[in-house]
Parts: sequence; structure tokens; C-alpha cells
Amino acid sequence: MRHRPRRARCTSCRRTHVLLAQLWLLRRADAAVVIGAALEAKAAGSGHRAIASALGRPAATVRGWLRRFAARAEHTRAQFTRLLHALDPVAPALAVRGSVVADALEAIGRAAAAAVVRLSPVAPWEFAARASAGRLLAPAVGSGW
Repeated sequence: MRHRPRRARCTSCRRTHVLLAQLWLLRRADAAVVIGAALEAKAAGSGHRAIASALGRPAATVRGWLRRFAARAEHTRAQFTRLLHALDPVAPALAVRGSVVADALEAIGRAAAAAVVRLSPVAPWEFAARASAGRLLAPAVGSGW
């Protein structure tokens, strides 16, 4: 799934801004669900070339997603673990999955499941895109997203 975001001119600053739907990540041409599928495949043991082939994306693009997520995996795990416990204060501890990437994916999945119970049904990767304000693969700047 690809898209071309619209632009709009701000009436107060007169600059144009990109209007990005919440199922997309900042500066990415693919939907969060596509990137999420790549991350899940990597956690399951697939390599970037096999994932790229399965998704019909360039290997360099997929490798970039995987590297960026791996670089931010500990931060992502911590953020989504906090979110999980905010949504479900009695949630059991997260299971250790053997890699920081798999642990981060576990935190995202559990937080998404808690959001479904507490708020409303939403797909896990759409939830991850919304919860991170589209910055799931953004460069690490400051303490937040």
C-alpha cells in the first residue's frame, strides 16, 4: 500500500504542511502495516532480502527499516511498555523474546491489545503509528518520540 500525501497551506504561518493519515509513518512511502510485516518477519528470523521479495519492496528500503527499528528498539520497547501499563495497570510482565527487536514487537502487540480492550478495535500497526505520532522509525531526538 503506497500513497501520495496531500499538502495544505497553514492560514497562520502561510507555509505548506504535509497532511499525513495516521496509518502512515513520517518520511515513509509505505503504510505502517507493510513496515510492521517486515519487522515481524525479521523477528521470526527472515533476512532483509527475503522480506523485501515477499513484500515487493527494494531490499535497501527494507534493510533501512530493519536497521532503524533495531537502533530504536530499546526506546520503542520502553515507550510501548509504559503505554501498555497506562492502558492496563494490572498487565502481566512482558515475556522476554530473545532479542531487543522481538521484545519491542511484543510490547507493541501487547499495548495494541490493551488499547482494543480499553478503547476500541484498531489494527496493531495502525495503533503503533498513532501512538508514536508516526515517528516509529524516526531518528532518536530527545526523550520522547
